[in-house]
Amino acid sequence: MRKSLPKYLSVVVSLLFVFPFLADAVEFGVFNGSPDALDAYVGKGQWVVVKIWAHDCNVCNEEAHEYVAFHNKHKATDAVMLGISIDGKAKLEKARDFLRRHKIPYTSLLGEPEAVARFYQQKTGSPWIGTPTFIIYDPTGKLVAETAGAVPTTIVEQFITGYTATKKVKK
Repeated sequence: MRKSLPKYLSVVVSLLFVFPFLADAVEFGVFNGSPDALDAYVGKGQWVVVKIWAHDCNVCNEEAHEYVAFHNKHKATDAVMLGISIDGKAKLEKARDFLRRHKIPYTSLLGEPEAVARFYQQKTGSPWIGTPTFIIYDPTGKLVAETAGAVPTTIVEQFITGYTATKKVKK
């Protein structure tokens, strides 16, 4: 048994280097505990605005209603919201309370803080700063923007409109 263990581990490690996307696929879960991956939501023909949040983030709590309204306004046409909570399993109930309290209608994934930071750095090439953080994917699934801190939804709408107009002009 001891002789086969190193061989097994080397195969697993090499798979993670050959297929790095497999690491992302299991880093997040939905609030029922099932694993999920961000890639299941992007590249589906709509903008995806990812908000990385925490239950105890003041800004996240203050702007939650704005992003609920943004999602409801755009979901049938051009954009959807996707949340990623950094609360992890240890604060699962507090994260669930956040979702209930703010009546969040869009999907939120749950990640451990270290996994979310690693994911953010892998996807953006930038170091993780804190919550809230936004990542925006265009309708083809290309990451086109990322920023940390409070962002009014009007800025997100202006960005989407401007980016779309720029793409149309270049064609």
